[in-house]
Amino acid sequence: MKIKTRRLETLKMIISSQELSSQNEVLKALAKEGYTLTQATLSRDMKQLKVAKAASMNGKYVYVLPNETMYRRVTRPRRAGEMLLTSGFVSINFSGNMGVIKTRPGYASSLAYNIDNSDIPDVIGTIAGDDTIFIVAKEGVSHDEVIAELGDVIPDITIAEENIDEEA
Repeated sequence: MKIKTRRLETLKMIISSQELSSQNEVLKALAKEGYTLTQATLSRDMKQLKVAKAASMNGKYVYVLPNETMYRRVTRPRRAGEMLLTSGFVSINFSGNMGVIKTRPGYASSLAYNIDNSDIPDVIGTIAGDDTIFIVAKEGVSHDEVIAELGDVIPDITIAEENIDEEA
């Protein structure tokens, strides 16, 4: 299952960073990233991700992800493998023993999965959306302690400046 999850993340990155108008083009882009799959598997993956076709700026119909505004195309696309090396972390804010982690679109679910499966003693659990993770820490644990523990999962984690003085 881990391979499929990684393949789906790669597929999302490819679709959001390139203008591809056929499944053959998508299969070739996936092959460059090291994924060899059949057209039938690609069709199932695209259906699961709710990929659709929409007119691009030049009028050509290309594959897009749902809520395309959240997956803006980049002007100089990087390889999907490179993009997957980042944690996707944007920020973290706390209120009491609850926190909200903001991520790049599409990163929250896998990041929350990694947090939940890392046996972090002071984190009770997470709930993830597309780009937001709700995190609950144990009572009485400082925000700095939680951030330090999350550092193993999210190497680039830092606390938002406005919350430093509010820590309990």
